[in-house]
Amino acid sequence: MRKAIIILALLIITPLSLWSQQTAEKFFSSVSEQHGDVSDYQAYITITKGNDVQSGDLFYKTPNQMRIDFSEPEDQVLIVNNELLELYIPKFRVSFKQTLKKHNSATLASMVSDQGLKLLKRNYKIGYLVGPDSVPLEDGSSEMVVKLKLTWMSQTEGFRELEMSINPDDKTIRRIIGVTGSFETITFDFEDIDTVTQISDTKFEYDSPSEGNTIENFLFEPEN
Repeated sequence: MRKAIIILALLIITPLSLWSQQTAEKFFSSVSEQHGDVSDYQAYITITKGNDVQSGDLFYKTPNQMRIDFSEPEDQVLIVNNELLELYIPKFRVSFKQTLKKHNSATLASMVSDQGLKLLKRNYKIGYLVGPDSVPLEDGSSEMVVKLKLTWMSQTEGFRELEMSINPDDKTIRRIIGVTGSFETITFDFEDIDTVTQISDTKFEYDSPSEGNTIENFLFEPEN
């Protein structure tokens, strides 16, 4: 699950006819353009991997600041800012810190930001999952969404396949189901999305508890 959260922060098909492929890409572009007008947003996020479920309040500020204050597990915190990724896990009293590479700054945006969506369009083939019409979010649901299927064009991406459920009215992303390179399925649900909020930069400042342990640069060596 720790890897799932990191993939979210770092970002992160069956053949269709040419007509449907172009239409899906056009719809995806409209979603990206809609998010281009959003500088700040917050939402309630739930991350599900098998029987492991984590959830909390997500805050995002353009171009690349993100924070998740988890309610489950309680007091877990994920911070991403211009220079650092930090994940504090209270169960083990450990803080994982990663100095981020300068040239990777654009990848820090979450997948539901304008930057994140542009990266997905560049690196994935885009098509409709079942067609352009709205369908239920899941069996028995009254919530209607448009579902897209994205397939990686390079094995360097975090997910080999993504299923995105998008609100057809306001173009907000309701759910992302990702299949990793090792065929693990991770679901990201976004609810109570607020795109008119204004978030202070201080929201992305965080000092982990001093009595805990710290593991530095656990993903890769930082640039000199």
